[in-house]
Amino acid sequence: MHVHRFEYRMIIRIRQSLLAALLSGVLFTLGAGCASAPPVVTGGETDQPTEHATEGSTDAGTGDSTATHVDDARAADDASAYPQIELLTEALLAIKKFYVDEKSYEEITLGAIHGMLESLDPHSSFLEPEEFGEMQEDTAGKFSGIGINIGLKDDTLTVVSPIEDTPGFRAGLLSGDRILEINGEKTTGLNLRDAVHLLRGPKGSRLSLTILSTGAEETRTVQITRDDIVVPSVKGGTIIEDGVGYIRITQFARPTADLLQQELSNLSTQGMNALVLDLRNNPGGLLRTAEEVAQKFLKRGELIVTTRGRPKVQDEVKGIAGGDVHLTDFPMAVLVNEGSASASEIVAGALQDHRRAVIVGAQSFGKASVQSVLPMNADTNMAVRLTIAYYYTPSGNLIHGRGITPDIAVAMTPDEWRSVLLHRAHKESPGMFTDEEKRKHANAVDSQLERAVDILKAVKIFK
Repeated sequence: MHVHRFEYRMIIRIRQSLLAALLSGVLFTLGAGCASAPPVVTGGETDQPTEHATEGSTDAGTGDSTATHVDDARAADDASAYPQIELLTEALLAIKKFYVDEKSYEEITLGAIHGMLESLDPHSSFLEPEEFGEMQEDTAGKFSGIGINIGLKDDTLTVVSPIEDTPGFRAGLLSGDRILEINGEKTTGLNLRDAVHLLRGPKGSRLSLTILSTGAEETRTVQITRDDIVVPSVKGGTIIEDGVGYIRITQFARPTADLLQQELSNLSTQGMNALVLDLRNNPGGLLRTAEEVAQKFLKRGELIVTTRGRPKVQDEVKGIAGGDVHLTDFPMAVLVNEGSASASEIVAGALQDHRRAVIVGAQSFGKASVQSVLPMNADTNMAVRLTIAYYYTPSGNLIHGRGITPDIAVAMTPDEWRSVLLHRAHKESPGMFTDEEKRKHANAVDSQLERAVDILKAVKIFK
């Protein structure tokens, strides 16, 4: 392709500007020798631990030789970037000059950034102003939509878990349901960012989903009306029987630890001497909150989670149990299933590794990566959401892609679990359902909860 003199000068200027940015550290988060983690500015799974110890990577040999090695590696990496930056610039100019439909430099550049981030993993993305604002709404716990958490599993858009008391929950969507179409549009190749845009919408608007449930041979169509989604994070506090308490955490939001403490204090006054902590269908939330919850049941100073990123780029960070409340004098069971992900897996893994609780249920989802949100200096209304690390349990087990394996496996079919969810919802919000709906699921049996209670009763006898 012939490049005009003006365009060649533009290539040179753009390349020089990009290289200057690299050398000055503006793009330090992608450099090979970054000394510390990039700053985390929002909630989600990007929050840093409340109380932690930091351990940097070390190399054998003297400090001087290590520094020289790192500097040489960085220089070589910068040198290899030169032709790639020129290639990117030429492609940008070619699109601008020859593409059939005229595109602005902004459109081309933003498209390139989206492509770069989405090629990394399903959780890294470029946030334009609208997406950046929506993400901040999520951490506040209120938005309009159908109330489901989604992810990509085997490259298929999948329900991680429905949020209780939402349109998606009442429509019977379950963890593991595959979403094949949204309003008639196939989801094949659809990224999470675009899927969220299709699922959300004004309160009262209608949405059609084509669903393939686990074990089903035929799809079904689900019609749902969008509504405001307000997510209560702690529910169901009660004494089940014989002093065995029960508390359910639906997500790890900012007030969750305080709400949990209120429920624990209330159950304690009722004579609680054992606890079932239900994390089923809990899609995760704030790392900080997960640590605040886990530390309530561990001894002070015990390890909760380790966050590890790329060597020499992201320091290893250890989340350590702190705080003033450490309830270690009663037996516990934690319930998990396919919809337990991220922060809930951190809590379950910590309590399991320290032998503080028996884990009961089914294999968890296995989503435990750390995303950091980095606002762009050129436009602070835009940001890069970038996977920078993975979570590991106290014994060093990687959670991402594997999940937490229960100590006691108790299987439930999708129909059994759906019946349990609806029966529970009927009891907690009776005014939202008809008498016929309540009768239909009145005899639902929660075999996972029953098994957990039996285990705790046996432990108390031998204790």
